Amino acid sequence: MSSFSAFCSDFYVNQKLGLKLDLPERRETVLDLFDRVRRAFPRLSHFERYDGEVALESDNTERDWQWVALRQTSIRSGHVNPASLADAYNFHKVLLEVAPYFLSISPLDIDMLEVVFGFDFETEHDRDAVVFDALLANTPFAGLVDGAFERVIDAQPAVAISLGERGDLQAAFEVRTKPRLPVAGERGGEPISVFLTVRKYGPLASLDELKSAFGAVVGHAEVLAEQRVIPHLVVPIHEVLQFRGDGTV
Repeated sequence: MSSFSAFCSDFYVNQKLGLKLDLPERRETVLDLFDRVRRAFPRLSHFERYDGEVALESDNTERDWQWVALRQTSIRSGHVNPASLADAYNFHKVLLEVAPYFLSISPLDIDMLEVVFGFDFETEHDRDAVVFDALLANTPFAGLVDGAFERVIDAQPAVAISLGERGDLQAAFEVRTKPRLPVAGERGGEPISVFLTVRKYGPLASLDELKSAFGAVVGHAEVLAEQRVIPHLVVPIHEVLQFRGDGTV
């Protein structure tokens, strides 16, 4: 866990269960699910509405906080700065256990299950310039920019790969420098964000397979984070920020 959080301002583990059909919109259904989640995790006591989304959150001013959100065709959850990966995994697994029964989700309805490892870097420096210097300056991409007369205004590299021959398990590496519209799980700042997303596509034979699918996804995510994301994305960004004297990391 220390290796995941040592080089960034915030580390978090998000989960998304994507569905093919719309979720029920009845107030009782949503509130019953959130009440069940709150009994398991009493800190989640803030009910919020966002654009196209309802969420249950803990106090997001605390360093360690959690959230659950429902959109039209997805259930999302996140644990920011968890004390351990086991804590984050337990939180997400409870959601996978209870949500299908409250929301009448069928195995055929499951489009995909994904887990995101996120690494945020708070900085006052130009985020695109930092990413370019950290990840692109020593590559052929550097030849596209005349540093004496031009300024990089968008540097958000992304790569996706297939894990295995079937193609139903995929991973994506992404660096983001631009803020998005507010949604559950985001504090509203403008950090540099590194995302590792591992996604398993459905459908599943039974709801019982969600547990093994989650285990496979997080297993790949841990290995990819340790062997690729941290050394090749996170550490280089951290080093550029340290070189520039950024005290926020």
